Amino acid sequence: MIKKFLIILCAVLLTSSCSLYRVNFEEVTDNYYTPKTPEEVQVVEQLTQPHEIIGYITVNTERNQEMEDILYRMKTEAAKLGGDAITNIQTNASGSWKKIPAQKFIGNAYVRANYSATVVAFPQ
Repeated sequence: MIKKFLIILCAVLLTSSCSLYRVNFEEVTDNYYTPKTPEEVQVVEQLTQPHEIIGYITVNTERNQEMEDILYRMKTEAAKLGGDAITNIQTNASGSWKKIPAQKFIGNAYVRANYSATVVAFPQ
């Protein structure tokens, strides 16, 4: 009995700090772009130079995640698509929490959030 309890306790302690990310992307171009490393992908707030939108990325994770981690995951996916930059980064809470009537009371109870970005490539 004590052995089972210890095993369960260890399992709970080992998995309680896990973070789950779900990364989805949509490629919207037929052109091929050479994959890059995540370090080569820039985060650009306002695009001022000519560019082509090559895709969209959505990262679904817990709301309490560091933005650095989320941006790294976005940049990793953008690099696989061959993007030079990500822009238009937005976030919103997702799931059934939005449908609960008492929004003012539980407004901060959203557990998960979607972070989306546009992947662009600059002409060579």
